[in-house]
Amino acid sequence: MEAFAEYLAQIDNPQHRERTEEVLKWVAEKFPAMEPKIAWNQPMFTDHGTFIIGFSIAKQHLAVAPEKAGIDYFSDDIVQAGYDHTKQLVRIKWDGPVDYSLLERMIEFNITDKADCTTFWRK
Repeated sequence: MEAFAEYLAQIDNPQHRERTEEVLKWVAEKFPAMEPKIAWNQPMFTDHGTFIIGFSIAKQHLAVAPEKAGIDYFSDDIVQAGYDHTKQLVRIKWDGPVDYSLLERMIEFNITDKADCTTFWRK
């Protein structure tokens, strides 16, 4: 979590900071082989140099970005979890639950789907 310490310290709202830290810590513990890093001022995790999942904060939600392929693949599951989404991110409201099972499946999908990927983003 050292990679995210400065980012987390800049989150003014203590509840938002705590939730963000909780999610990032969960990802780091669940997927210890992934590399935590900050890029484009956002916390993210990579695997063999390729993007797997990223996070950002907004006033009303924590945004989860598994790339468009992840959104497309899990679109129905995202809606069933009670989240809304765009083509690039899922919005988890600050006062709502985190569906860790869905988050785990999205990460596993990207790790598997990008196993042979040699670029940071999908082409």
